[in-house]
Amino acid sequence: MKDNLLERLQSGKPLSLKQLILMTVNLSIPAIMARMTSVAMQYIDASMVGSVGSEAAAAIGLVSSTTWLLTGITVAAGMGFTVQIAQRLGGGEGGKARSLVRHGLAAVLIFSLVLGGGGAAISGSLPLWLGGSEGIIRDASLYFLIFSAAIPLFAVNFTASSMIQASGNMKIPSVLNIMTCFLDVAFNAVMIFPQLQINMAGQQLVIKGAGMGVAGAAAGTLLAMAVSCLAMTGYLLFVSEDLKLRKDDRKYPIIPELKEPLRLAVPMAFEEFVIGSAYVAFTRIVSPLGTVALAANSFAITAEGLCYMPGYGIANAASALIGQSVGAGRPDLARRLGWVNAFLGMGIMMITGALMYAFAPEMIGLLSQDPEVIAAGTSILRIEAFAEPFFAAGIVIAGIFRGAGNTLLPSLVNFVSMWAVRIPAAALLASSYGIKGVWAAMCAELCIRGIMFAVFLIRGGRTMYMKKAA
Repeated sequence: MKDNLLERLQSGKPLSLKQLILMTVNLSIPAIMARMTSVAMQYIDASMVGSVGSEAAAAIGLVSSTTWLLTGITVAAGMGFTVQIAQRLGGGEGGKARSLVRHGLAAVLIFSLVLGGGGAAISGSLPLWLGGSEGIIRDASLYFLIFSAAIPLFAVNFTASSMIQASGNMKIPSVLNIMTCFLDVAFNAVMIFPQLQINMAGQQLVIKGAGMGVAGAAAGTLLAMAVSCLAMTGYLLFVSEDLKLRKDDRKYPIIPELKEPLRLAVPMAFEEFVIGSAYVAFTRIVSPLGTVALAANSFAITAEGLCYMPGYGIANAASALIGQSVGAGRPDLARRLGWVNAFLGMGIMMITGALMYAFAPEMIGLLSQDPEVIAAGTSILRIEAFAEPFFAAGIVIAGIFRGAGNTLLPSLVNFVSMWAVRIPAAALLASSYGIKGVWAAMCAELCIRGIMFAVFLIRGGRTMYMKKAA
């Protein structure tokens, strides 16, 4: 049914509100499940590291904001090509879409190799810059070094996944991403602990592990991502019905093809830099508050992921559907899809926010056995719960604008909200209210950001979905 609805979209046939909702749900559910599974696996990973001790969790928490910064920039590099591919497919230009696949993967690989090398170069100094305590600096540095080596794998994997999703196929990327999460848990278990004890049919099986501790978490992720990257790119290039390589495809010049994706990617890279660097600054504000605050901050961010991942799944569907609608020259349909996706995302995250408030102690308790960490993590999760519907508006509406080919506006909105609201407010409140004040600042900023995006969506009208000249 999903394929039939996409065919109706591309061929110009009318679609009812029920069909728009059904098409959005069909494309969103696999992406949501993949992201939810990913966060569930992060729970298990964090629990593994947390069992080593609070300092081990704090070591990863110290550099996690910088890992988000680097991976976010690589995501932006790939998204410029993804938006173009969705619009080319929507306009019936399969050959141009497949050419963008080849050139996009090559460009992202080269860029991510440079970025990963830069990360490796600063790995020794980064924990010191972030204000880490002496007990966690070595582990944090080694973790970030190994993670930097995985950045090219992450970049190519995400780009291939998003390209497949742009064709309307959410199922395969979701299945492969779920597989990656399970592999990550298995590899982490082997790499983190010196030995594993598994009970099979009443028999105790002992498996020797690498015993790498914190560094093992990064090594396990690297191995899992290597397997996923191979599978994802293999499907894209040789199996995907719409995007696999074909001998009879016309060869397009590289330089003209890079122009439009770069126009789209540069604002998104700026946006990711703005968000990522703000998270780094946020961590710098939290780190002087002590190991308990740093661990609680890291665990709460992981726990909150269960609430906002549905928003990102819907945003992925919105970008693909609206990109194809714009490519098909159907701005009115794209506008209707935008509202369907926005309301769906906000409704789901209102529910998940309520659940997060109710079960905050249990969510943090799965990650840490430290009573102080559980108490601090519970309090800040409950503060954040009130922002979830507004957070959804920011996530999904940004995806809507990207699908329409407007990547500059989300960048500017995120820049203003992060650096004019969140960071100054967090720095101001940290000294008086500690970690609670920092997360209150985050909650306020997410509400303001969601309102700003909603206003721009209302004012955008029909013209924001008009197809740009090729």
